[in-house]
Amino acid sequence: MEKASSLLSSIFGGGTPIEPSATVSSIFVYPIKSCRGLSVPQACVVSTGFRWDRQWLVVNSKGRAYTQRVEPKLALVEVELPLEALTENWEPTAESYLVLKAPGMDVLSIPLAKTGEIVDEVSVWEWSGSALDEGAKASEWFSNYLGKPSRLVRFNTASETRAVDPNFARGYKTMFSDEYPFLLISQESLNALNKLLQEPVPINRFRPNILVEGCEPFSEDLWTVLKINKMTFNGVKLCSRCKVPTIDQENGISNPEITETLKKFRSDQILRPTVKQQGKVYFGQNLVCKESLSSSGEGRVVKVGDPVLVLQKISSSAVAAA
Repeated sequence: MEKASSLLSSIFGGGTPIEPSATVSSIFVYPIKSCRGLSVPQACVVSTGFRWDRQWLVVNSKGRAYTQRVEPKLALVEVELPLEALTENWEPTAESYLVLKAPGMDVLSIPLAKTGEIVDEVSVWEWSGSALDEGAKASEWFSNYLGKPSRLVRFNTASETRAVDPNFARGYKTMFSDEYPFLLISQESLNALNKLLQEPVPINRFRPNILVEGCEPFSEDLWTVLKINKMTFNGVKLCSRCKVPTIDQENGISNPEITETLKKFRSDQILRPTVKQQGKVYFGQNLVCKESLSSSGEGRVVKVGDPVLVLQKISSSAVAAA
């Protein structure tokens, strides 16, 4: 802690050492939306979030996104990237692949340096546009695995932009994430939930990008401005949860206990009683990163072990954006 305080003091110009509010304990990227994530030691911040995060999407014959909400088998698709892909300024070569594995399926390798054909009318939630088709082999692989016509597409960064809701974070963008570039959750919040469950669950149920530890349970609800490795992150909106946290990421089987338990102490009725009720439950804080708005910059990397310094916070969850 003394080392972290000294570092933070140097970042902000000396004076009284500033104690971090938490520490980054895990980092996750999810190259294919709704498929299994990767726990990584570090991740580079780019204009759309962490590099490689939700860059690919599985779609049906009409180009509409598949997610675990309707295809829980996607949870069993393992994804691998080259280790060097996590370093700054790395570019794929002809020998660089995204590797996929799933029960009962042969290994599928997707060339990272190859550009697929452009396909139109790809859609995920409110957004639609063009994407890059990963070809016949990937289509056959996912069609056989899911038992219905499917294709794998990559976000077309050359021509498409997917903006986040300007009511919460104007000017920011993402690829195929649900709404925002980053999701942060604390280990203490998970621990508090697990104390109420019959069977404790791992953090992969909630698919965060950044897991922190060392704070009070649900204190991340209140964080509006924080620093991680000299980068400024803004907490813009509590994360409302859908069916996905009920799905066991090891077998694809759903159990509603998680949602039913969250309703007892994390519903909008309990957390935000003075606003219009929407029947939602919340777990985690959506973030954007100020540095992602600039086109270049060295050292934009979040690492496991980085201190988290909270610069601004609100008084209670009742006044949090959601």
